[in-house]
Amino acid sequence: MHRHAYHEQCVAAEGTHTPAVRSPRLALFALALGTFAIGTGEFGSNGIIQLFADDLDVIIPVATHAITAYAVGVMVGSPAIVVLAARVNRRTLLLGLVGLFLVGNVLSAVATDITSLVVYRFVAGSVQGAFFGAGAVVAAYVYGPGRGGRAFATVMSGLTVAAVVGSPVGTLVGQNAGWRVLFWTVAAIGLLAGAALVAWLPRTEALRGRSIANEVDALRQRGVWLIVAVAALGISSIFAVYTFIGPFVTDAAGRDASLIPVALAVFGVGMAVGNHVGGRVADRYDHRGLIWGYGGALALLALIGVGGSTVAVLLPCLFGVGATMMAAIPTIQVRLTRFAPGAPTLKGALNLAALNLANALGAVGGAVTLDAGWGTLSTVWAGFAMTAAGLLLYVVTVARAPALTTADAT
Repeated sequence: MHRHAYHEQCVAAEGTHTPAVRSPRLALFALALGTFAIGTGEFGSNGIIQLFADDLDVIIPVATHAITAYAVGVMVGSPAIVVLAARVNRRTLLLGLVGLFLVGNVLSAVATDITSLVVYRFVAGSVQGAFFGAGAVVAAYVYGPGRGGRAFATVMSGLTVAAVVGSPVGTLVGQNAGWRVLFWTVAAIGLLAGAALVAWLPRTEALRGRSIANEVDALRQRGVWLIVAVAALGISSIFAVYTFIGPFVTDAAGRDASLIPVALAVFGVGMAVGNHVGGRVADRYDHRGLIWGYGGALALLALIGVGGSTVAVLLPCLFGVGATMMAAIPTIQVRLTRFAPGAPTLKGALNLAALNLANALGAVGGAVTLDAGWGTLSTVWAGFAMTAAGLLLYVVTVARAPALTTADAT
């Protein structure tokens, strides 16, 4: 089946048709604003661990449980929400998720102990994957048939902007005004996003939900879990780099800590560029976005591992790793949707769950190499190994096995 014809079948399966949206750009902006709020809350939290650890009188390893709880919320809570809300109109679902997001962040802002903060971060995290999944469905409706990759990239754009702007600014707010103010600020952005969604998202039965059986059936597809594994392994190198950018700059390159925000911003800009390009590549080619993205990242990771102690090598490679890895993510979403076209919302949730698992794998893999005494830049080799494994798994089980894909292989 031709890829564009197949995409139209996927769109029809979700109940959408060529749209008549009064303000498509504003609708897409509202979705991106929502993911910006979510991303700022996620990334900003990482920068204030020491602050809430001191305030709640716990050691740093205990404080990280709040970060872990958020990731568990994405991996477990989001797919559960999608299945339970399968019949709900996607517009209504998005508004409900914003409400839950506000609850999670407001309660986080008033948490009195680490146990309650862990619970509230789980609640906030449970929104993320479901929002991205439902948002991708609405964005695909706004764009029209044949642009599923671009639609998901649009939803992801808010997350990439959060990495460039929201994370450093949010951390700065927490450091200067208190960690609770960060969560109040995130809630305020979420409230603005909710108002934008109410005002600009189309009201249409074309965005109606489907039966719970459709969502559950998708979980039985072998190809779905193969792609989730490919994403979790391959994207882990982002976090084997991003998590350790500070030590790369100060320890490996021997530069002042003032360069760390610049390095983070360079990486974030690369992510934004890669996401933009990846959405268009995913709509034109079945496999190239992932194969080229993973392959390019492997080359750049090797460069950092060999020459990352020089800033002139490190900074361009940070940009490149962010760009190549993000270029692969829209292809992952399109492949997931094609394996189970009747449940694209769940596929978006699973994609984000895989990315959060990648976050854990990258951080743990890097920590293992550091504990082994292999040097600061050794974390990139942990990422290299996992991305190579993800690429090999994809080539062997998906790209070379048309029977698993339901669509033509390129």
